Amino acid sequence: MKYRTVFDIIGPVMIGPSSSHTAGAARIGRVARTLLGKQPKWVEISYYGSFAKTYKGHGTDVATVGGLLDFDTFDQRIKHSLEIAKELGVSITIQEEDAVPDHPNTAKIRLGTNDKDALELVGISIGGGKIEIVELNGFLLRLSGNHPAILVVHNDRYGVIASVLNVLAKHEINIGHMEVSRKEKGKDALMVIEVDQNVDEHLLGEVSSLPYISKVTKIHD
Repeated sequence: MKYRTVFDIIGPVMIGPSSSHTAGAARIGRVARTLLGKQPKWVEISYYGSFAKTYKGHGTDVATVGGLLDFDTFDQRIKHSLEIAKELGVSITIQEEDAVPDHPNTAKIRLGTNDKDALELVGISIGGGKIEIVELNGFLLRLSGNHPAILVVHNDRYGVIASVLNVLAKHEINIGHMEVSRKEKGKDALMVIEVDQNVDEHLLGEVSSLPYISKVTKIHD
């Protein structure tokens, strides 16, 4: 079946031949953009498994880039995302990887700016437009992107987690899911806290001011 445009695949309600390959890919890209906090100047996208085999036919590439440009899954600009990225001076590199991933719909995205701000994440599209971010800058995690979330990079010290939770409790923020990942005992660690409501900048500033906190980022639903 021939599709006239990528928007015919993605659709305003995420329907098409494979929402996993289009709407899910767009959401992975948009999470990457949100975590970077600004428009990237360069992006390197690596597709694995089914993504690597079918990304051109299913519009996975334009969907991912659309998300990286902060377009929502129903935004009609997605169908022109590659051209828009070029006009904005965003360098896009796409690679097809042979390695066998744990999940067939896997994308690794590296992105950054001319200011040397950069990050790397691995995301999987699990069906119906839903995703999970399973790795961020080398930290293993499980972030759905379906709920507001707070990501806290911190030193792996006693009492740091409790101090962050005390701030959330003071502001009556309910936690839906939380996990902590560290690369090495006593070194950098990452807290991922999914919450029931969006949080404001004042709360983030309060968490940022706590001892041993390196960086605080939020993701809205």
